[in-house]
Amino acid sequence: MRSRYSAFVHMDEAYLLATWHPETRPSRVRLEPELRWLGLKIKSKEQGIDDDRVGTVEFVARCKRDGKARRLHEVSRFERIGGRWYYRDGKHLD
Repeated sequence: MRSRYSAFVHMDEAYLLATWHPETRPSRVRLEPELRWLGLKIKSKEQGIDDDRVGTVEFVARCKRDGKARRLHEVSRFERIGGRWYYRDGKHLD
């Protein structure tokens, strides 16, 4: 989760696509250069350790666009394939 947040901060589309689950991966990621990312807070996580095949992370990411503060509150689902974690999908909250 943290590495994907960092990829958004650094606008690393290739990393985001490489860590997206093959069944839900878009053909490209629409990054917004006008966003200034301000921080990430992990609120909770379930599973996603040791031999787990799936896991979820609830987080809040803060950013600014055109001087206005915004936040993304999401529960993201991840799946481990071949020892690597992939972002499957997420549900926006708030």
